[in-house]
Amino acid sequence: MPVYHCSLDLNAILITLRGQMSTVAIRVVCMFLAAGCLVQSTAQSPSASEEGLKKFLQKYDGNPASPDERTTRYSAATVDLRDDGASEVIVYLIGPRWCGSGGCSMLVLAPEGTSYKVITKTTVTQPPIRVLSTKTNGWHDLGVRVQGGGIQPGYEARLAFNGRKYPGNPSVPPAQKLHKKVEGKEIISADAKGTPLW
Repeated sequence: MPVYHCSLDLNAILITLRGQMSTVAIRVVCMFLAAGCLVQSTAQSPSASEEGLKKFLQKYDGNPASPDERTTRYSAATVDLRDDGASEVIVYLIGPRWCGSGGCSMLVLAPEGTSYKVITKTTVTQPPIRVLSTKTNGWHDLGVRVQGGGIQPGYEARLAFNGRKYPGNPSVPPAQKLHKKVEGKEIISADAKGTPLW
C-alpha cells in the first residue's frame, strides 16, 4: 500500500491548542485533522494508478527508441465489468502503430498486483465505446462503433465475453451487429483525442 504524507503538523497543532482546550477536545480536533489527512491521501491515489497504467502502456507500446515513433495517445476508463467491486480498465489506443482504415485498438485490462494484464485486445474499433447493460458469462457486454475499411454506413457492434476474453475484431463473428439501441453507459466518447503516452 502506498504511503502518503499529510501536510498537517499535528504536533504543532497539539502544542498550540494545549492550555486553550481540554484534553478530550484536543483529541477530537486531532481525530478530525487526521481524518482530513486520510481523505487527502485517498484523493491522491488515482494519480498513482494513472501513473501505473501509463507505465504499463509504455511497456506494452514497446518503448520505441525514436521520438518520431512515440506518437501513441490513449483514452482510458475505469469500470467494473463484472459488478464485483473490482475495476477493470478499458483503453483506446490512438496512433499509427494502433490504427488502420477501420479504426484503432482497444484493450481490456485487469489489475494484476501493481500492474495490469491484458484480457483482450480488439482491433479496428471506433468510439464511442460503451459498457452495455447486458451481460455474458458474468461480464458486461461492450459496444463499439464499426465503420471504415469498406464498411459503410457504420454500426454499433456488441462484444460479448466468452469466459476468457472479448472478440478481437468487432466486424466479424462472434461480435454481433446491433440492430437496435441497447441501454448502456458511454465510457469513451466519439470525439476522444486521447492523452500522449510519451
